[in-house]
Amino acid sequence: MRVFFIGYGQAGGKIVDMFLAMDKKIQGNSFRGIAVNTARTDLMGLKHIEMKDRLLIGQTVVKGHGVGTDNVTGAKIAADEIDTIINAIDMRGTHDIDAFIVVAGLGGGTGSGGTPVLCRHLKRIYREPVYVLGMIPAPEEGKLYSYNAARSLATLVKEADNTFIFDNSAWKSEGESVKAGYDTLNDELVRRFGVLFRAGEVGKLGVGEMVVDSSEFINTLRGGGISTVGYAVSEVSTKSKPKKSLFSGFGKKKEEAESSLTGEDKSAKIIGVIRRAMLGRLTLPCDYTTAERALVLVAGPPNELDRKGVEKSKSWVEENIAGVEVRGGDYPVESSYIAGVVILASIGNAPRITELLEIAKETKKDVLVSQERRSTMFEDAVDPLFE
Repeated sequence: MRVFFIGYGQAGGKIVDMFLAMDKKIQGNSFRGIAVNTARTDLMGLKHIEMKDRLLIGQTVVKGHGVGTDNVTGAKIAADEIDTIINAIDMRGTHDIDAFIVVAGLGGGTGSGGTPVLCRHLKRIYREPVYVLGMIPAPEEGKLYSYNAARSLATLVKEADNTFIFDNSAWKSEGESVKAGYDTLNDELVRRFGVLFRAGEVGKLGVGEMVVDSSEFINTLRGGGISTVGYAVSEVSTKSKPKKSLFSGFGKKKEEAESSLTGEDKSAKIIGVIRRAMLGRLTLPCDYTTAERALVLVAGPPNELDRKGVEKSKSWVEENIAGVEVRGGDYPVESSYIAGVVILASIGNAPRITELLEIAKETKKDVLVSQERRSTMFEDAVDPLFE
């Protein structure tokens, strides 16, 4: 799939920078992108996005210093400078892309405020689908960040064609602050979504037997809402196989059963990887049985991929989600392991989102009470100098 990334805000810019670095490393041509920010220093810290593709907006308002956590100002700046952003996208070229993916941290000001505005305009102008890859803050990052994320997310589900969520609190190590673990979080995110977004492109090893092209991806996400992604790997066995003898055919069924139990059978290995991907740590922890659609992708060396395993994996996923639409395929890559990726699309129950909304409600009440106290503190105390 050919993707146009827009890294919006500090976190978004860094992650898109990493996606482009991955694409260059494998000598691919699937990704292109720009970075948009209100803070000059954040743009200067990028390494792989060309200078001409780093866009500083809001200079007349915040003088290149960012909007802090003020996402209302972030949204206003995006609306005021949307023509500048669209022109930068057009200059980079969109004629051959399959989708736009806006990447942003939803807790700050620039990304959480500007991303919904950008999505609305992208959908009005272009025919390609517009997806968001949004990071939601951990509760310990502060109530204001949760409040910003909730407001942004509530708008995004109406403006974007689908929103992938990466929950910081589900991925940070115990005892480690989120800030200290940002690099690790970003690595995990890029590894999972990098495999997913490259699927279907012709690589050095050709295309898979069951190709997951852009239409499969788009149809899986067409229902809107929020989605989560599971990922798991299994190392490729390097043990040499015993030579076949005259009697090697005898007892074949027994050998196949033993192979499946030990994980040596290709089909069994693929099914096991997909199960671990779906039942393990998702980018957004949720009740996976509420997913409306799913997509299964298996990537690895061609001789380790197995059509039967992919088909059985799809059937297993279908049995465990609410919907009946499960797509899937394989993606041959040079690797020492098999990777399984599962998209659970348009999920109906995610406790972290419920928690986020509750924190936002409490924070809104606290803000209103604080404003009321400020307005009454000097009431009738003394006469003002002028009215």
